[in-house]
Amino acid sequence: MSRSIRPDAVLVQAVIAGALSFAHLHDLAEAAGQSGWKAWAYPVSVDLLLVAAWRRLRTARRDRSAWTWFVIALTASLGANIATAGLLDLTHVPAWLRILVAGWPALAFLGGTLLVHSPTEPATPAQAVDEVAAPEVEMHRTDDPAPEPDHAATVPELAPSPPPPAVSTPAVPAALLDHARKIADAHRAATGTPMPAEAMSARLQLPASMTDAIAAELQLT
Repeated sequence: MSRSIRPDAVLVQAVIAGALSFAHLHDLAEAAGQSGWKAWAYPVSVDLLLVAAWRRLRTARRDRSAWTWFVIALTASLGANIATAGLLDLTHVPAWLRILVAGWPALAFLGGTLLVHSPTEPATPAQAVDEVAAPEVEMHRTDDPAPEPDHAATVPELAPSPPPPAVSTPAVPAALLDHARKIADAHRAATGTPMPAEAMSARLQLPASMTDAIAAELQLT
């Protein structure tokens, strides 16, 4: 997914300032006797040294070498901008300025080489801390230590759970018991076998507890 390029005021300002500084360095180098591609190479050399020193400072803030070359490159850029502002006659460049411009390539090459090949700041080794042995302290107690509490003795005994209540058998009314006995006798007379408890329950349509009580009284199977 491509990102759309949007104009940024800061970026536009940086491009304009860089172009003006580039042109001033070119004009100064050309006035100092550097013609053709040489005059265009001077601005590139100054800007690259400035960028290299700045990148070095981002990783090593305390690097004095990086600060030195950053100040040199910044001075060269600012000097060119000030010199081309009308304070210097570019048709009659003084000899010392011609010497500085002619010697700049060697100075820039030396600075770039040192910035690239300078070792980074070593990490501060952690100082080994000698472990001091704790002095042995003799403890003499005059009082006897209190006996440890017996946790087993302090646990209260659980009371036994009461037995489940016995299921009481409902009392069967005498009339109902006589009626059930007549039904059981009639069944015995008709089939010759005792009447089952299930058949008695289905015949009387009573609760299971009542039917069980009647079956226990009549001794039904």
